[in-house]
Amino acid sequence: MYSSFAGLALKIVGLIMILSSLLDYLVLIIPSPGVSPLQNEWQLNLTTQLVDRGVIPMVGIAFLVAGYWISNNSGGSLPERKSSITDLRFWAFLLSSLLGLLFLLLVPLHFNNVRIQSNQAIEQITQRAEEAETQLETQVQQIDTLLQDPSQLERLEQAIGQAEGEQLQRLTALREQLQAIKQDPEAIAQRREQAQTQIRSRRQELEQRARTEALKRGIRIGLSSLLLAIGYSIIGWMGLRNLGS
Repeated sequence: MYSSFAGLALKIVGLIMILSSLLDYLVLIIPSPGVSPLQNEWQLNLTTQLVDRGVIPMVGIAFLVAGYWISNNSGGSLPERKSSITDLRFWAFLLSSLLGLLFLLLVPLHFNNVRIQSNQAIEQITQRAEEAETQLETQVQQIDTLLQDPSQLERLEQAIGQAEGEQLQRLTALREQLQAIKQDPEAIAQRREQAQTQIRSRRQELEQRARTEALKRGIRIGLSSLLLAIGYSIIGWMGLRNLGS
């Protein structure tokens, strides 16, 4: 009696886990309004969530199969004999095979999306670094112009005489900087070199971080998806093969 009840309970729990997982997957694959399924970020998030939830249907299938096994081998109970079409195990094993194919297809898709996202991140880092170097060169040229053109220095002194508050502080700081550079002409070249070194060092650091994060994300989700594909495929293939025995 208790074995029959345990078998029935396992069947119910397994079926609920499978159906709830399928419902969850259905909700996940429907993009939010304004989001295109072709967007790289959406595909990455979808793959990550599918893989993170991937073991739940497998546990549900295991519970369902275990429930049938207990029911068929409990004392005083006749084995359940049903055609494959009406046997829940057939549909569970078929679903397992399909999930195995799904997670197998997600492996190259995920690695490709990670590669694209990593390249985009590196391109943005490179663009920002180039913009920072361009801005630095512009500032250096402006300082050179001020030093070489006495009229520009006169205008600066006039602006300082008319400025107030924060503007006065900025202009005064600029005048002091120009005076220091005028006394030491090599200072501007040294500062430019230091600034360029900092920009390039920061660029290398950010690029390495982007590559590392992409590698970690690719390995975790990609290998997990591959393991799920292998597990589901084995369960589905062996289950369908031995269902009639």
